[in-house]
Amino acid sequence: MPLFESVSDLWCRFQGELFPELTDAVGRLSDRHRKLVAVLEFAPPEDHFSRQPGFVGRPCADRVALARAFIAKAIWNLATTRDLIDRIDADPVLRRLCGWPRRSAIPSEATFSRAFAEFASSELAARMHEALVTTALETTIVGHISRDSTAIEAREKPAPKPAKAEKPKRKRGRPRKGEVVVKEESRLDAQLRMDLAEMIADLPKQCDRGTKRNAKGHTVSWNGCSESSC
Repeated sequence: MPLFESVSDLWCRFQGELFPELTDAVGRLSDRHRKLVAVLEFAPPEDHFSRQPGFVGRPCADRVALARAFIAKAIWNLATTRDLIDRIDADPVLRRLCGWPRRSAIPSEATFSRAFAEFASSELAARMHEALVTTALETTIVGHISRDSTAIEAREKPAPKPAKAEKPKRKRGRPRKGEVVVKEESRLDAQLRMDLAEMIADLPKQCDRGTKRNAKGHTVSWNGCSESSC
């Protein structure tokens, strides 16, 4: 089924069945609550966690609930994990949508940080996006791809860059007879020999100083990375 039809069918079911039932169960839903419910329905994070048997010792915090909370952090545009915890603590509807029935069940900030590191190392967001694209567009031909260089700011300092090796200097102008000038291979030329996995691995992952020209023609800079390289 095309993506537009699947979205339309799912949204009609949200409006007619799911939202009224959730309102009766958890309380009045705001626009952001509804957006969170839609995202969790389209890309459920629980599909990417294996149900493992219990081990000896204290059980781990519910990773599915933590994944839902980090999705809510993006929807509410919260800057820090502390802001996310405070929002969940003050919003009973959001807390129940994430999966915590009581305020005392909300994990600590350290638990959120450990879970975020696990999600980053396991590439949870990439796997959820891949599953969504596979489900919605598996039989559809994509005619074009649009890429955005949205600035993603980070609080860390840019990583130091390695010193550039000095290149042998040569005189300007036409090479002498018999002289061979080796042209340095550009990054785009190198990517022609790579497959998709190698291209992704070649993307810079450390914090850097980003600069671009915005829609108004002004140059802006930030510490972090761009969406096309994250």
